[in-house]
Amino acid sequence: MSPVLAGVLQLLALTAALALAHVPLGNYLARVYSSPKHLRIEKWIYKGIGADPDTEMRWPAYLRGVLAFSLAGVLFLYLLQRLQGVLPGSLGFASIDPDQAFNTAASFVANTNWQSYYGEQAMGHVVQTAGLAVQNFVSAAVGIAVAVALVRGFARSRTGELGNFWADLVRGVVRVLVPIAVVGAVILVACGVIQNFSGIHEVGQFMGGTQEWNGGAVASQEVIKELGTNGGGYFNANSAHPFENPTPFTNLFEIFLILLIPVALTRTFGVMTGSLRQGYAILGTMAAIWVGFVALMMWTEFAHHGPALRAAGGATEGKELRFGIGGSSLFAVTTTLTSTGAVDSFHSSYTGLGGGITMLGMMLGEIAPGGVGSGLYGMLVMAVVAVFVAGLMVGRTPEYLGKKIGIREIKFAACYILITPALVLVFTAAATALPTPGDSMTNSGAHGFSEILYAYTSASNNNGSAFAGLNADTQWFNSTLGLAMLLGRFVPMVFVLALAGSLARQQPVPATAGTLRTEKPLFSGLLVGAVLIITGLTYFPALALGPLAEGLA
Repeated sequence: MSPVLAGVLQLLALTAALALAHVPLGNYLARVYSSPKHLRIEKWIYKGIGADPDTEMRWPAYLRGVLAFSLAGVLFLYLLQRLQGVLPGSLGFASIDPDQAFNTAASFVANTNWQSYYGEQAMGHVVQTAGLAVQNFVSAAVGIAVAVALVRGFARSRTGELGNFWADLVRGVVRVLVPIAVVGAVILVACGVIQNFSGIHEVGQFMGGTQEWNGGAVASQEVIKELGTNGGGYFNANSAHPFENPTPFTNLFEIFLILLIPVALTRTFGVMTGSLRQGYAILGTMAAIWVGFVALMMWTEFAHHGPALRAAGGATEGKELRFGIGGSSLFAVTTTLTSTGAVDSFHSSYTGLGGGITMLGMMLGEIAPGGVGSGLYGMLVMAVVAVFVAGLMVGRTPEYLGKKIGIREIKFAACYILITPALVLVFTAAATALPTPGDSMTNSGAHGFSEILYAYTSASNNNGSAFAGLNADTQWFNSTLGLAMLLGRFVPMVFVLALAGSLARQQPVPATAGTLRTEKPLFSGLLVGAVLIITGLTYFPALALGPLAEGLA
């Protein structure tokens, strides 16, 4: 079988699996976040944290819950790392330095999972399981909660209430993430992913000396790393490591886990708003972008010029032969079009244009289908902008799902769109202008610039993947990347929840003959165009200095 055909078959198998899971999981998620009943274990949790799950919240109260919970998570994870040296199960590892502890705490709480450390050489069992793995669950649940709050804003009328954050958070963990993660972890263990609490031990000879590995609860962390679009690996090689991702089947299964909830949430959106066709329109937009990026990536990696690459069947540098170019390309596009950041190959070793595609996927805002929760609310914000643009073109008041998109709503949407590019470009400019950060670059010229641009794009968009080659374990990068991750995660949530509150207060507007049909393919095409044009106008100068200059050289 040719490598190209193998890649296409993997794409078709993945699409079929997602299609089968889309309706049942989407319907289930809608029931979870609409049910007035609480499970017994959920009642115990509410009692323990002192929350009343039946109290409806307006958007400022909902936001305070998000920020308070996340701040507590940052402080707890920071302290856990600083105390690692005196904790049991530390495997003899020392406590983490302050700047790296801040970076890691901000990273995992912000659902970014950027790692400036070697996981198997820095973090013991307690930090990995009680700290990082726990944040993989709750940070993903926070993203879903905010997305559901925005959906309620579209679905409700003449009220500013968006639900209860604590109820949404607990239900996301207890009813959604934990059950799927348990099943997924069993599948990964059955396929060869390790799950233990062994210490450091020798595994044989390596280049004239002994090689040492430590075990860990890898399967349980691997499954939520992908399912929650987190991305932080137990080992430094991430999903290229055979202990995390041993076979082509596990590689495809992990891609499936990454896409599962973001794809299903479009069905949840349609069910909760009472219009399944609106959900399919959003899904169609996401699918069009995702398939287009996969096709472009496979083309750049299979058909790159050069006798060595043609003899190898494509650009094989930096890719695992277990997965091939097709599997690696599919993983790379999926992980950067979502907020996952896991890698089964090294993006820095991709062709110039291939590396640019991974960067562009993050620059779109990771909305195709995006992160768990963040992908849906990001695409809905873009839909609001597209409706507003369409209204200006035909001279009518823009409406979406029966809600008028006025000055207040478009201001919230515009602020949401602008915050992330501002973080990326300002921090990248500062890092390239100052003398010290440049010392962290392994390469010079366009590729070296791409290393820095990729790092801040990944951090600000809460992706977490690295271009490789950049030494990010410095005080400058640990501090600025940590700040970019926190601002890139929580400032946009402010505008999402404010938009949700504004929409929920509105009286629905009846559809007329002049109302734009937002469930039609025409609107999906308009939405794709809006996403690409806004991103292109924002990032093209930076891309021209990095991956485009390298790819066209």
